[in-house]
Amino acid sequence: MKLTRTKLSKAAEITSSKRIYMSDYTNYGIPFYRSKEIIDLFNHSKIQDILYISEQKYEVIKSHFGVPQKGDILFTSVGTIGIPYLVRDNEKFYFKDGNLTWFKRFSPEVKPEFLFYLFQSPSIKKRIINYSKGSSQSAITIETLKEIELDFPPIEYQEKIASILSSYDDLIDTNRRRIQLLEEAARFLFREWFVYFRFPGHEKVKIVDGVPEGWKKLKLTNIINTIESGGRPKGGAIDEGIPSIGAENVNGIGKHNYSNEKYVPEEYYQKMRKGKVISKDVLLYKDGANIGRTTIVGYGFPHNKCCVNEHVFILRTKNNIQNWLYFFLSQDFIKQAIVNLNSNSAQPGISQDKLLNLKIFFPDEKIVKMFNDEAEDIVRNIFTLSIQNQKLAQARDLLLPRLMSGAIEV
Repeated sequence: MKLTRTKLSKAAEITSSKRIYMSDYTNYGIPFYRSKEIIDLFNHSKIQDILYISEQKYEVIKSHFGVPQKGDILFTSVGTIGIPYLVRDNEKFYFKDGNLTWFKRFSPEVKPEFLFYLFQSPSIKKRIINYSKGSSQSAITIETLKEIELDFPPIEYQEKIASILSSYDDLIDTNRRRIQLLEEAARFLFREWFVYFRFPGHEKVKIVDGVPEGWKKLKLTNIINTIESGGRPKGGAIDEGIPSIGAENVNGIGKHNYSNEKYVPEEYYQKMRKGKVISKDVLLYKDGANIGRTTIVGYGFPHNKCCVNEHVFILRTKNNIQNWLYFFLSQDFIKQAIVNLNSNSAQPGISQDKLLNLKIFFPDEKIVKMFNDEAEDIVRNIFTLSIQNQKLAQARDLLLPRLMSGAIEV
């Protein structure tokens, strides 16, 4: 198969958005995305704390400068670099300049869907990241992206390759929907038992001061056995080594995308006194824009070793009720209570002491244990599907270079 080396500036028009100021934000209207929202869209995660601009502002921008259309690609260019999002429908949204780069008006010789998969190739992604600059926060400029050269097969092969790879994504999406249904079932069960008080045997339990008799008002420290966070070595994360979980993978259950993970050296990991992850740990993001997000790490964990960075708390319970803790912390009213613990306006964040002193109503321990056991099969099934998705994604990413090289006939 003949490959043509092409500068990205020849493959598409590469630009960004028009400047949107804080004074342009509204309480509702057209979604306004930053890097974190594009990463959530790429990972098929629920977007939280959406910013908006007015419909009128959007229409003015659309008529004068244009807005993202179906087939365009947005590309994260600051912080977490290289996450692409292919606009599949005529979605109405706008985005932040500087944070995101906009690929549009593609050359007739370039299929947007193919470039979307090319950007996900580990080798291509590594190349692009190596072009980034910045000591405190990595960034890649539009001018730098324009000069990057990638290999493109003839357009008919691009279409075939994109079609083959999209079939893997279809299977991944099916599993994601199954994961979502399973998680919704567990959340429904949690709300029934611990929000609406319709737990097994509730008919025989009195309600005293608004809660079932026997429920105790405790501090979180009464049920937490361990709380700790990790760190990163001088010079920041590296491209390979021991995975270090950060914001991207503290976002719900079964959504881990370890291809986006940062790494720390083995030597650094061995010297870590805190921050090492074990199976069934509950993780909570403790600062920045993602404060309050949670996940649970467990069954089929794809690495023998793993840790968290300084932005993540590891939480372990005293009575092995990790499933209950995860779904408890996932409730909106608890997440808001955690956000309210923040006392730093410049850089949102919560301390260990404030989190451990958070007062909660803790149910009867037998009911908690019963829920924990009921949720066990659901959590196991979620992680089984998650492992399948990781393997499908790995197979898809390995397939791309083999299809392009001709090792596998298209």
